[in-house]
Amino acid sequence: MNEPSATDPWSQRLFGGFRKTSERLSQNLAGIVGGSRLDEGQLDDLEDALIMSDLGPRAASRIRARLADAKFGPDADERAVMEVVAREIAEILRPVAKPLDIVAFPRPQVILVIGVNGSGKTTTIAKLGHLFQEQDYAVMLAAGDTFRAAAIGQLAVWADRLGVGLIKGPEGGDPASIVYDAVKAATDRGTDALIVDTAGRLQNKRELMDELSKIRRVLGRLNPEAPHDVVLVLDATNGQNALAQIEIFKEVAGVTGLVMTKLDGTARGGVLVAAAEQYGLPIHAIGVGEKIDDLRPFDPDLVARVIAGIA
Repeated sequence: MNEPSATDPWSQRLFGGFRKTSERLSQNLAGIVGGSRLDEGQLDDLEDALIMSDLGPRAASRIRARLADAKFGPDADERAVMEVVAREIAEILRPVAKPLDIVAFPRPQVILVIGVNGSGKTTTIAKLGHLFQEQDYAVMLAAGDTFRAAAIGQLAVWADRLGVGLIKGPEGGDPASIVYDAVKAATDRGTDALIVDTAGRLQNKRELMDELSKIRRVLGRLNPEAPHDVVLVLDATNGQNALAQIEIFKEVAGVTGLVMTKLDGTARGGVLVAAAEQYGLPIHAIGVGEKIDDLRPFDPDLVARVIAGIA
């Protein structure tokens, strides 16, 4: 997947999407200017501002340490400080900015997509499918969230729009058997990527863990490498609660990577940085809108500057 340039339509949506985040950070940092070095009081204020902007205490502490070492000119202003902030955010994001590539052999690459209801999980599945189609990969969807009839219906609508196959069963059906049928169908048709929707309920962690374990066992009989990816969809508007979801789903589902959605609807875009610093899981893509092409891999340097408000 190619990274966007700073002037393409996606990057412009990125600027707009992160505007609330950058404005919030700017407001929290207002009035903090340097001399040649920041003093302890200024560093304390900066660290607090970063935490209030949802970058999290670990990232805030790391950025504070970098600012404490920074030497500024005699006329240093807020922008000079934010340049340092942006560089450190980029350092945090670079290791986790990893697009979801189709590399499985034999095909298909099986991607389990998980996330709480309301996170944008089903829509994200469609957007991932579109992303793969743009790279000329053949895609199939599987409606493994049999707990909700609405989820099955929604995925069917998206499959029709994308022009891809959908394997589904009745509401309340056995997700593992649907996944089994989907892998067989995808294999027979030479499909490159099979994207599987899974149940999003967390009220009973044990029940969800058992369900996912059964899916894994069934997949293992067909292809020992599957699932190749377990992708957690996170709603950025949840802020720090999104981090709690990573903790739970890592334990329950063995998450291998993240997708962060709804970054355009919140001032909490800093949680992207917090997730990167705290967990180090690959962040495959970010979403800044509702349209089918509003989910993309991200350029960590560009995103860092957008968050800092200096892109």
